[in-house]
Amino acid sequence: MTTAKTPKSPPFLPFPDPPEIQDEKMTAAHHLCLTGNAHFLYRHLGSPETTVIDAEHYITPVPPAELADMTGVPYPDLLIALNADPATCRARNGYVISEQGKPPDFVLEVASPSTGHRDTVDKRTAYAALGIPEYWRFDEDGRSHGVRLAGDRLVDGRYEPIRIDELPDGSLQGHCAVLNVNIRWIDGQLTWYDPATGEPIASLESEREARVRAEERVRELEEQIRQLRGE
Repeated sequence: MTTAKTPKSPPFLPFPDPPEIQDEKMTAAHHLCLTGNAHFLYRHLGSPETTVIDAEHYITPVPPAELADMTGVPYPDLLIALNADPATCRARNGYVISEQGKPPDFVLEVASPSTGHRDTVDKRTAYAALGIPEYWRFDEDGRSHGVRLAGDRLVDGRYEPIRIDELPDGSLQGHCAVLNVNIRWIDGQLTWYDPATGEPIASLESEREARVRAEERVRELEEQIRQLRGE
């Protein structure tokens, strides 16, 4: 009598790091990392245990062991998934839709001289095929993407453009429904606004300004106390 062998599960393989292309890396880092953009957006969205915010990691429908090769697999400058599992994403070094049970809710590409066609054509097609609800593009000067700010929303399996408004100060703004934030292009900078307040979400600059105001208020109160004491 022979005993049936239990099929082996495919090994839990992490993704390799995507290739580094210097102008892409520096441009994305400038708008997402050096400004604290990704960090403060993470804080604004809350629920860190179930929110994935990642950068430059592959998105695939199935694990690496089930892929024929990595040709054409996208790795966005910014990926956000709500109600997802950050620990699995970290272990994989990438986002696997079949493991998470859903595609990311949002991806964003920051333009660089080498990414124009891929961001506006190739990746737009790839992200739609993966079922990602919103795909946004930011271009500091509009020369790589042809526009400075653009977004697409998935409708019946196809992307439709999100309306972008020009505000009185010359900035550009579109509403991201999946994250409930307004995305703005302001003087070549990427910013996020809370539609409920009309104010920018917390940033390095806003927290610095708040600290300065608090310190000034403390000095004012101390001066008032000294005056009351007749000092």
